[in-house]
Amino acid sequence: MKRIKTISEFHQFRRLPAPEHPLISITEFDRVVQTEPIESMSWCYDFYAIGMKRVSFSDKINFRYGQQPFDFNEGILSFVAPNQVMSLSTDTKQETTQSGWLLLIHPDFLWNSALFKSIRKYEFWDYSVHESLFLSAKEEATLIQIFKNIQQEYHANIDRFSKQIIISQIESLLNYSDRFYHRQFITREKANHQLLEKLEILLDDYFNSDMLATKGLPTVQYISETLNVSPNYLRGLLKILTGHNTQQLIHDKLIEKAKEKLSVTNISISEIAYALGFGHPQSFTKLFKSKTNLSPLAYRQSFN
Repeated sequence: MKRIKTISEFHQFRRLPAPEHPLISITEFDRVVQTEPIESMSWCYDFYAIGMKRVSFSDKINFRYGQQPFDFNEGILSFVAPNQVMSLSTDTKQETTQSGWLLLIHPDFLWNSALFKSIRKYEFWDYSVHESLFLSAKEEATLIQIFKNIQQEYHANIDRFSKQIIISQIESLLNYSDRFYHRQFITREKANHQLLEKLEILLDDYFNSDMLATKGLPTVQYISETLNVSPNYLRGLLKILTGHNTQQLIHDKLIEKAKEKLSVTNISISEIAYALGFGHPQSFTKLFKSKTNLSPLAYRQSFN
């Protein structure tokens, strides 16, 4: 894996002219040189990178970006935070052509601005590579104009207004991207509902096994890794489609299982708590009451 610490180092690595500013650069992708074999490549940056890319191949090949195959002839937008590892691989050495924009922003460029503190509020920084944003033609045109605005200011003579103008354009880019991601959660209905079905099966299998008693409640990290999605992407998707986050869905499944045991068995409440992965029955009682407004005992008595 290659670690690139500065924007200047990135420009050298990609055989680009030196950046006009040490803390920010904007480049059109057709100028970026591929310096290593494309079939195996991993890297990370010490700065933010926003890329909008289209890739075309001389012949049809099986190309994988992250964990999923993609048609790069669609415009995609990806976000890389400092220290996030990226990887790219394919089973062929054929040449590619690429177009689009690459914006690099060192955190120091944002220093003493409101965006310095708020930039990480955008959850897509923590999405995996294969959770990139697929853009419609209209959305792509909107973002291209913002990239061009940044490019124009980047190449202009630097004055006391330059930095704030560029930062305001970056914020517009992030806000539009946030909007477009919410659209993607809704419009990619088939893929998203397939993910929901996998989540439901995963929770059913977990709660119907002895894993609750031996390992406790499934964690958000465990669910995300099993489904091959990042925790933030899964949370955002579930929030849009169900109104609940991952932790809430885990608790809902737990309460459903607890109600079943309370209504059709004579197992003591302490035994139910231990079977559901709680180390202390009081913790189970507290959670059950917060979700149902009834204690486990009161819920059981309602069936008598």
